[in-house]
Amino acid sequence: MTTKTAILDAFGTVVRIGSRTNPYRHLLREGIKQGRRPHSRDAHVIMTQNLELHELAEHLGIRLSEPRRVEIESALQAELNSIEAYPDAIEAVAMLRERGVALGICSNLAKPYGAAVKRLFPSMDAYAFSFEVGAAKPDPRIYQALLEMVDATRGSSAGAASEVWMVGDSARCDRDGARAVGIEGHYLDRSGASSIQDLVQFADFVLE
Repeated sequence: MTTKTAILDAFGTVVRIGSRTNPYRHLLREGIKQGRRPHSRDAHVIMTQNLELHELAEHLGIRLSEPRRVEIESALQAELNSIEAYPDAIEAVAMLRERGVALGICSNLAKPYGAAVKRLFPSMDAYAFSFEVGAAKPDPRIYQALLEMVDATRGSSAGAASEVWMVGDSARCDRDGARAVGIEGHYLDRSGASSIQDLVQFADFVLE
């Protein structure tokens, strides 16, 4: 029997930030004050380097005084502490788990946020985080890393794809990027502008 696999995005899909403090924006602003010009790939670097915030600052060539480092890291911790699970995500994961569906979370995020996701959803079969994989959605490598972790690539790629679903709040990353590698990707829009408006609806679809 082929195992079904459901892949979920993290932020905006299964978890949300209750109180935004934007610590990485503050870090980049420190760089600007020091004459460092913002780069279009800064966000990509933040999400694909397996580095703590102070290590990332050094990697980017941004100097942080001890008081400023403590201030930004405190803001980061406050944001991490505010992260909470969507109620429909808890329900959907329980539904899928009960029916034996393999579950994974695939997300673009900076290193400190990974632990928060695992804290709220500790029993997933696999986690593919951009900072660990070194690639960010919609790069095919991050989806493939997740699939390999849950052993969903057994047999032909076409056969595996027919049993793998993904959902998230980015049409580009979670629907189109997933479909580009043969996963049945779906766009989650909680405002009602998409066919998938909550994760229980997605779970019902996977279990049909």
